[in-house]
This record gives sequence, C-alpha cells and structure tokens, in this order.
Amino acid sequence: MSVGDRPDTRRCRRSRSECVPVSEVARDPRPPYIAVIGDGEPRGPDAHRILEWAEEVGLELARAGATVVTGGLGGVMEAASRGARSAGGVTIGILPGADASEANEFVSIPIATGLGVVRNLVVVTSANAVVAVGGRHGTLSEIGLALRMGRHVVALSSWRVESEHRLGGPRVHRVRDPREAASLALRLAAAAELNGS
Repeated sequence: MSVGDRPDTRRCRRSRSECVPVSEVARDPRPPYIAVIGDGEPRGPDAHRILEWAEEVGLELARAGATVVTGGLGGVMEAASRGARSAGGVTIGILPGADASEANEFVSIPIATGLGVVRNLVVVTSANAVVAVGGRHGTLSEIGLALRMGRHVVALSSWRVESEHRLGGPRVHRVRDPREAASLALRLAAAAELNGS
C-alpha cells in the first residue's frame, strides 16, 4: 500500500494545514438531553389533550435520538416518558424524594434526590433545552429556573412568560403543536451545544 492509498487518519478543519489525527478529535457521544416539564396532575377541560401532547413530544424527541429528562412522577412527566420509551428512547426521572421506586414505570434511569421541589433546578439544569407542556405553579418555577440557568424554553399551551431578549440569551418560545415543540427544542439544544452552554 502506498502513502496515497492509505486511509486518511487525520481530520481537517478548514485546510490540510489545520489537520489533526482522528484520535485527537474530541467527540461528545452524548445525545441531546431535553427536559419535558408540566403538571403532575393535569386538571380541567384540557387535561386529556395536555397528556396526549406530552406523550407525542416524548415520542418525537426519542425518535430524534434525544434523552428525555423529567421529574419522574405522574401526569405530563409520565406521559412524556411513555412516549419516549414507546420509541425505544432513554428517559431520566429526577425524583423529589429519596426513594427511586417512586418513579413512573416509563423512567429508564430514576435518580432519587431527596431534594423536594429543589429537584426542579436539577431537572432543568440537566437539559440542553426545556419543553413546558401545560402546567401550574411548579412548571412556572421550572421555567424561571431554566431561563436563569441559560436554557431556552419551548412552551406548548403553557405559561406566557416575558423574558429578557438579550442578544442570544435564553427565552420562552411559544409553539402550537407537539412536533413543532420537539423540533424547536432539538434545534435549540444543538445551538446551545455549539455555543458551549
């Protein structure tokens, strides 16, 4: 085999002068982590629709290869986890209590924190982007924490929150359907990875 016939073992950035060995190229094999937040017990006339939407968001995220992060309990958290698992996806449940058995049956990886509602910070900080489906005051607190921690939030039939529109800063993006929510969350997560946030 001559030099010209050998497979290229170098990866180039812009030109051959900027090549580095493939073994030195840092690769992050971690899929995007998307948090899906919402009411643990949806109520009212839209409750059924909210659960269907959460399940579809989880399904679409898993189909795209994302890991779905939730609070691990019922309602929207369970529906999103069910959708993700039905597509063969991985789900992480960040639980408020100290008992991992509290997780819903669709959580692949339960993480018992013993932190109570403070676990909301862990949920949103664990993700590259957040999707809020419906929700009450607990969801509102997670939205605020996500923005504070530099995470974009995609809101599907959720709180209307005005966020600072700093150039490139996190904000709440309103959408109308689950597919749009999942697609936008994935794009925002990819952009966050590129920007190192």
